[in-house]
Order: sequence, then structure tokens, then C-alpha cells
Amino acid sequence: MENEETDGRTLTVAPGAGGGRRMQIVLGQWSGGGAGDARRIAELEREVCELRRANATLKMYAAKALGLDVKFPLPDAGFETAGDRHSAHVATTSRRTPPGRAGWAEAPAPEAPKAPDAPPTGIEFRVLGPLEAAVAGRRVDLGAPKQRAALALLVSQVGQPVSVDVMLEELWGGQPPRSAITSLHAYIANLRRALEPDRAPRKPATVLRTRGRGYLLDSRVVEVDAHHFGEHATAGWQALDRRDPQRALREFEAGLALWRGRAYEEVADATRVAPEVVRLEELRLSVIEGRCASLLAVGAYEVAVSELAAFTQAHPLREYGCELLSLALYRAGRQADALAVLRTHQKRMAEELGIDPSPALQHLESEILRQAPVLD
Repeated sequence: MENEETDGRTLTVAPGAGGGRRMQIVLGQWSGGGAGDARRIAELEREVCELRRANATLKMYAAKALGLDVKFPLPDAGFETAGDRHSAHVATTSRRTPPGRAGWAEAPAPEAPKAPDAPPTGIEFRVLGPLEAAVAGRRVDLGAPKQRAALALLVSQVGQPVSVDVMLEELWGGQPPRSAITSLHAYIANLRRALEPDRAPRKPATVLRTRGRGYLLDSRVVEVDAHHFGEHATAGWQALDRRDPQRALREFEAGLALWRGRAYEEVADATRVAPEVVRLEELRLSVIEGRCASLLAVGAYEVAVSELAAFTQAHPLREYGCELLSLALYRAGRQADALAVLRTHQKRMAEELGIDPSPALQHLESEILRQAPVLD
């Protein structure tokens, strides 16, 4: 039998097929002998096996102490000894090695350590009205007004760090007391517990993160209704451009359904947030106009008239709303009312701003006067 080099795996030794005394592999060396040698070989094999088991046990306890989820299989303790025979048969065969052949017994591969916990998902913020937050579909308590305002400020800049100095300035109106920094740290800690209720103690936050001397909300793991509103608005205008008013109507209505009041209500007047509030409000008004244009395109003239009458009263200087209302009235068979809307608007523009109405409104007036077929 040939001597095989070892690399720390278990060597299986089977009886040879020849006669006479057999050579035994013990610790990488050849030896021969009688019954005394066989006993000594068996004792050495027993000691080696016990050492291996002790080593594996130590590894297992060390892994537990370090918090590793790794298993170290204990070596097989079974062996056969014939003290009165001229040879010892040491068998440590694996399932992959058929009995009667020498081979390596492959130890089971250790389990790979668990990957670090992924950031939580299902965190939603609703800022198109009073601030709300939901974790896995359940609303969470956001605490006191200033704590809510701190979160609203962070949501308005989602994905971007907001420095502690800016937060102190905005939350305390430019005059933060000495205790403000302590209060802010407490707000952040409370918000982290609310947004990641299952996070282990002293484990780094994955939603509301620390960035230098500031904080940020990770845009990869949170959703904001203001972003969804923008997506619906874009999809609606694209559908209208494709002459698909039914799809446009669905998109516009889905976007408007997200609104519950003034955007970022808690911090709407903050220096960092005010421009975003203005942008969202302007987009909301244009989506209302887009929805009314879609209603006209699908033939819902009376519904459009009622919607646009209230809209133009609240926003009398928006010329597109005035144009849509005049067109809706004309298509509903109310030509005189359509002209009255245009002339009232023309007078208001002249008296309040000293300007003429837009070319689009002037053209619409002339088309209504001559009852142009293109208006139908």
C-alpha cells in the first residue's frame, strides 16, 4: 500500500488483500510488527481521535463565544481494536467512501456565517398633509410636535444629510436654548426606536443614519407619498399626450387621492422645506387642471364644469383653468356663460395686473363667437 500525503482530513485505512504481515499507516509513517505493535498503534489512534475531538469541542465553544453560527462536526470516535491479532483495523469511513477502500472522509462543510441583517423595508412616510409614518403597514407614534417636526425636516431632504446646526436653527426658530442639542439627540433616539422596533441594542441604525455632524433618512429603505404623487402626475400628462384620457384620468386621480392637507404641515415654513412645499402645491394645481382636461376629453362636461368653477374661484389668475372652464361650458351647451367667464377674467387681468389675457384665451373667445367646429 502506498503512503498518501495528508492535509488534515481523516484517512481511511482498509485491510490489504495480500498475505503475511500488513504494514500500517500511523501518523504518516510506515511501521511493522506483531501484537505489541498492534496494541501500540491502537493506543496512538485512540489518542489522536481524542485530541481531534477535544480540538473540535474547543472550536465550537470559541465560535459560540464570538457569536458565530458555525458548526464544527466532531470526529468519529468509533474504531475497532484486536489486541491479540497481528494487525489493527482502524475504520473511519465516510458515506462517500465505500468500505474496503482507502480514501479521504470528507468532513461536512461548515455553514457560512449569516449575512448582516438587511435594512428593513416597508417604511412609508406621508407628508402630503400632517406627517404620518407606517412600518410594515402599521402607523407608528411619532411623539411630540418638535420630534415630529425633526422627522418632517429629514423626510423633506430624504437621501441627503441634514446637519445638526440646521435642525437646531429650524426647530427652535433661530434661537435654540442650551438644552436644544440634548433634546434633539433624544428625538433622534426616539424616532429610531419607532422606525426600527426590532433593531438590537447598540446595533447601527439602518433607516435614520448618522452622517458626520448630521442625520439622514436612507432613501433606499423608505418611501414617501410626495414622490409617488410626482410619478402619478408625470404618468398622467404622458397619457394625455398619447391621447389616452382614461389612463390620464386614473393617474391624476390616484395622485390627488394622496393629499390630506398642506404638504409638510409641521415644517412648511422652514427655510429648507418651503421651496419643496411651493413646488408640490404648484404641481397639485396643475394635476387638478390635468384631471379636468381629461374629464373634457372623455365627455364628462358637467362634471368638469363643477370642478373648474370651484377651482377658478379659488385661483382666479390661473389662465389654463379659466380656458378649461370656458371650453367645458361651451361643450355643455352654455355658450353665454363661456363668454362671460372669459370677459370676467379679461377685466380682472386688466384691473389687477394691467395686462391683456393670454393669446390662448383671446383665440378661444374668437372661436366661441364663431362657434368653430373644432371646439366640439
